Amino acid sequence: MANFRNTFGAIVIGATLLTGTSIDVSADNIQTFTADDIFHMEVATSPQVSPDEQHIVYVRRSNDIMTDSTRSSLWIADVAGQSHEPLLSSTRNYYSPRWSPTGDRLAYISTHDGKPQIYVRYMASGRTALVSNLASSPSSLTWSPDGQTLAFTMSVDSNERPFGIKMPAKPKGAKWAEPFQYIDKARYQADGRGVLDPAYTHIFVVPAEGGTARQLTSGNFHHRGTLSFAADGEQIFFSANRSDNWEYEPAESDIYAVSMDGEITQITFAPGREFAPNVSPNGEMIAYGKRDNKKLAYRNTYLHVMNIDGSNDRNLSADVDNIVSNYHWRGNEGLYYQQMRRGVTQVDYVTLDGKHSAVLQGMGGVSLGRPYTSGTFSAVGDTVAFTRGRTDRPADLFVHQDGVDKQLTALNEDIFGHKTFGEVTEITYQSSIDGEEIQGWYILPPDYDPTKKYPMIIEIHGGPHLAYGPVFTAELQRMAAAGYIVFYNNHRGSSGYGERFALLLQYKYSSKYDFADHMSGVDALIAKGLVDPEQLFITGGSAGGIATAYAIGLTDRFKAAVVAKPVINWLSKVLTADSGLSQIPHQFPGMPWEEVEHYWERSPLSLVGNVTTPTLLITGVNDKRTPMSETEQFYQALKLRKVDTVLVKVPGAAHGIASRPSRLVGKIENIIGWFDKYRETN
Repeated sequence: MANFRNTFGAIVIGATLLTGTSIDVSADNIQTFTADDIFHMEVATSPQVSPDEQHIVYVRRSNDIMTDSTRSSLWIADVAGQSHEPLLSSTRNYYSPRWSPTGDRLAYISTHDGKPQIYVRYMASGRTALVSNLASSPSSLTWSPDGQTLAFTMSVDSNERPFGIKMPAKPKGAKWAEPFQYIDKARYQADGRGVLDPAYTHIFVVPAEGGTARQLTSGNFHHRGTLSFAADGEQIFFSANRSDNWEYEPAESDIYAVSMDGEITQITFAPGREFAPNVSPNGEMIAYGKRDNKKLAYRNTYLHVMNIDGSNDRNLSADVDNIVSNYHWRGNEGLYYQQMRRGVTQVDYVTLDGKHSAVLQGMGGVSLGRPYTSGTFSAVGDTVAFTRGRTDRPADLFVHQDGVDKQLTALNEDIFGHKTFGEVTEITYQSSIDGEEIQGWYILPPDYDPTKKYPMIIEIHGGPHLAYGPVFTAELQRMAAAGYIVFYNNHRGSSGYGERFALLLQYKYSSKYDFADHMSGVDALIAKGLVDPEQLFITGGSAGGIATAYAIGLTDRFKAAVVAKPVINWLSKVLTADSGLSQIPHQFPGMPWEEVEHYWERSPLSLVGNVTTPTLLITGVNDKRTPMSETEQFYQALKLRKVDTVLVKVPGAAHGIASRPSRLVGKIENIIGWFDKYRETN
């Protein structure tokens, strides 16, 4: 491993990107996962089963080292596993494939002609038609039952102005400053988009053979998410909050229907969110997701079914203590759905009388950086296409039929087939603060020697109501290849363990409670004799960055820390970030000016006077979720305390600082480099 001692100054990723620095660390000269490999990884996503259950189209994502970007192409495989070939592949992106009702055509979205547009491919002839000429990017692409129409959503600019002014005329040829920017919305910014122009998302239809797109919905409201046609094609069901107070109601939405002449009818009226409508094949029922509106940071999502007019509503997943999603009708008798349990994503089936059965487990591998639980599926009849990876492979395409799982692709064997990865092992232990059981995993170095004790990195997930699992992770496998044991856990608050467990972190994020969950895991690995207790390191991003910054204010056991895109001061964060409208009512007992002590006690800045741990800070310059000002507060405070500290700014990056291949590499190698600076070598 390259030695970065005494090389850290003021670092900006992009100007001094650390790439290709890995050297084989093993005595046996085994080949391990390197930074260069990241540029060559591929992953299968978004499978779609054809109506005749014979073929699966999926999105194949691959990294382009020359453009430092990720390309999406469409590939097709037959369910029997006899063929696998490209359908649409070039330097442009192809995504959101959707089979027509009879399977004779495939609609998709592509940047083939520059801006994202809708295309239709005729499967028999292989010819493709450009269907749309849109000014904004379409999404939620959906076929009508007769295959004659495509529906989609798109952002439409609004002419709203907060008040009128009269400026003098600009002389011809004059060069004036940029015009003023006016903001009057409660939600005026979004991570990855910056300050939002006045615009609303509306539903459109366009002929499947091409033509002019026609807007159906109206009003200054957002109509987003899943679209589903009525059986006769005369209505489209969708979810929206059409209240005048919608900006202040992030946990509210209802199911509506819009007719082809733009008449909007409200179907559900319950408090909370009703969303993702899916009309049954016979047109008599609607399946949808339901979440209540309690002012809590985590709520389960349930699968409901109602008659097409909203009557006879019932909860089919009342006994499932989890978030359920991605509903697919199997005829008119029941639905497939997915949930995540104890770090693993699975597909289940429920009949209309509420009888559940397991279909398959082990989906995942779509999240390439950190080991987040992930994966998705598509189902038609008895055929389920899904994505599944391994701890040493990103996701491939699989199909499930007759109780058997069959692998259809092996996208990364060319680069990983000859490599040795760190072994991933599950561990469960009790938290020292209250005995709560915590599940975690640790990764051994590829050349692990049981006679040695190793330096250890704990990496903490974001959310905090997300979860890690035993899946592929480029970041943590690189750390293991650098000679570290890497530990990660699903601390209290993580999803997939029921509502009670998730709410153990209500009003306690971050705090001594999740800190105890992390440190108890560290101590459990030390007790196993795996870890050198004098060589402990800690890192995490977003919520994990908050937990990391909080931890080094409570203990000096770590030799070094890397704090990625953190919240440091909750009082300032919720009033400057894009998520305050939702976070304040759901994650805090009151407004910042009403509950100053509560916000302050949960802020790592309140503990900065205790920090002695050398700390690297890394955040995207354009981050609106955890703004750069949060990171800079911690950096300046640590400098005032003369703690060894480096601030790494990622130019052009929003909250997802690893969104491009070189940034993922840069993030990983900077973390390893910082820890190597303080690591004791034999």
